[in-house]
Amino acid sequence: MNKDFPRIISLLRKEKGLSQKKVADDLDISQALLSHYEKGIRECGLDFLVKIASYYNVSCDYLLGRTPDRSGATITIEDIPEYNDNTDNSNAKDNMLAVLNKRLIMNTTSIIFDMLIHVSNKKLTGYVSNYLMNSNYLLFRKLYSSNNENPQAVFSIDKSIYSGYIRASMNIEEAKIDDLLNTSKSKINIDLTPEVIETEYKDKASSLYNLIQNSEKNIKQKL
Repeated sequence: MNKDFPRIISLLRKEKGLSQKKVADDLDISQALLSHYEKGIRECGLDFLVKIASYYNVSCDYLLGRTPDRSGATITIEDIPEYNDNTDNSNAKDNMLAVLNKRLIMNTTSIIFDMLIHVSNKKLTGYVSNYLMNSNYLLFRKLYSSNNENPQAVFSIDKSIYSGYIRASMNIEEAKIDDLLNTSKSKINIDLTPEVIETEYKDKASSLYNLIQNSEKNIKQKL
């Protein structure tokens, strides 16, 4: 099979709050065999793959880690919703800092991707996207894992090493960005002035400037 299959079937079972014995009985196999499948000790046959996909109402492609969509659908740009800040902010008064910083970061990120769209360089877009996704992955996993009861099967990298791996990956992506931008052959030229920023991104410019100010203030405090 593959390394994703054991993790995913274990995650699905835990999500539904089912014991190995219950699932094994329902699928007409021994608990020991199911345990071996979940640990990746043994590989299942095609018949069992189809059977367990039907049991959890997911696609075989999802079980094999070929798609993040449980139905097996391929995600296109049209399937990804536009960002819309419709979060329940009923507790905003208790944590105004989180609400404020969320808007600063999201608006600034939007400007960054608008710049990438304008430049239209696939390599640069990939490097920047990977860096930002890795950063979000790292922070999400730290927050998610603060509760030991949350199932870790949703992640495929061991919790003892993921942080170092992600930081190393971010450093590599940053080096690739620097190399691409500093290489004359790439011919990437981003012309910006405060006036252009305020004209092109008039509804997000203040967020960008506040983020710059906050970041540099934070850096200087640590010097």
